[in-house]
Amino acid sequence: MNYDFNFDVIWRNWDLLAEGLGLGLFLAIVSIAIGCGIGLLAAFGMLSRHRTLRWIAVAYVSAIRNTPILVLILFCYFALPQMGIALDKISSFVFTLSIYAGAYLAEVFRSGLVALPKGLREAGLAIGLTEFKIKTNIIIPVMFRNVLPSLSNNFISLFKDTSLAAAIAVPELTFYARKINVESFRVIETWMVASMIYVVACYVIAALLRRLELRLAVPR
Repeated sequence: MNYDFNFDVIWRNWDLLAEGLGLGLFLAIVSIAIGCGIGLLAAFGMLSRHRTLRWIAVAYVSAIRNTPILVLILFCYFALPQMGIALDKISSFVFTLSIYAGAYLAEVFRSGLVALPKGLREAGLAIGLTEFKIKTNIIIPVMFRNVLPSLSNNFISLFKDTSLAAAIAVPELTFYARKINVESFRVIETWMVASMIYVVACYVIAALLRRLELRLAVPR
């Protein structure tokens, strides 16, 4: 292969790639934080004794999980303004990614809630706690600790999904990599470096989350 590698254009634009990586991490963190709230509500809805709540929660999870995320991104950015809901591109993407994350986290949280021993609720009632306090002080904290590995995997997947924000010109890592590629025509170098940044970032995130899991693990 007679190809002369030249990474000069990458080093000259390293600040843009770093800025894009930072924005991608910010989008993922905000989206998973909001998604946790949505997913928790949906999980309780799926386990509710009220048929209407169960139907709404199941319909939401099924609809979002079976719709490609890129379609959701384009719908929220281009279609919602036609309905009078105008969002800028970053807010639109965070909204979409949060809704998307919530649907997947709902199943994670539902499984975590089902796996909890029934004695937790009974113990809370025995010491005089209300149902609300049992959920907020006992059920949810224990459940979150148990599902942390799955939550970590979802966060890493969500971070990688931030690359799709380039479709609506959100200036994250993929957007800037594409910009550098178009302006320099250094296709191999640009996407090789961008790929390696994603790989290294995901490894670092996984290592940090693994340390958190070990720190919160119950000693056996």
